Amino acid sequence: MRIIAGEYRGRTIKFPKSKLVRPTTDKNKEAIFNMLRQHVYFDGIKMCDIYAGSGSLGLESLSRGADMVHFVEKDFKVQKMLNENIVSLDASEYCRIFNMEALRFSKLVEHDKYDLIIADPPFFNNDIHEAYKNILENDFLTKDGVFLIERSIQTKKIDEEAFGQEAKKRLGDSLIYIFIND
Repeated sequence: MRIIAGEYRGRTIKFPKSKLVRPTTDKNKEAIFNMLRQHVYFDGIKMCDIYAGSGSLGLESLSRGADMVHFVEKDFKVQKMLNENIVSLDASEYCRIFNMEALRFSKLVEHDKYDLIIADPPFFNNDIHEAYKNILENDFLTKDGVFLIERSIQTKKIDEEAFGQEAKKRLGDSLIYIFIND
């Protein structure tokens, strides 16, 4: 895996050998960020990468100009690799890792507001539905903030019911949902 654009373009990102992590391919990542360009100006934003894994999506945002990226990752071994990726880019001062489940994070009373939140949960982990509701209800997004969720084509029906909309795009076996806080 590599960073596609921006300051860290071409730099590689390590992925832990874990069945808990399903990396977003470079091709899908490029398509996701092309979609986001319609809604997000990356310079100076605060971003949150939920179910962060190796941090690929958050680090891509940082490379494209985000000022601060928060990562939410519950698995200690995966967090260790995430931290190694952050350190390898000399980006520690721009990053913070939350050691907790996404659902718990979404229930925090005191939290930052984000211009962009990306959630890429394990495909068959359905706690994203409750986390999604909590994030919107608990006002995690700035005005015009964007929340992007990547899910499996196999969970399409339950996801569309939970999110109240159809996917914006299909990328291989992934579906992309985008929500804008107006």
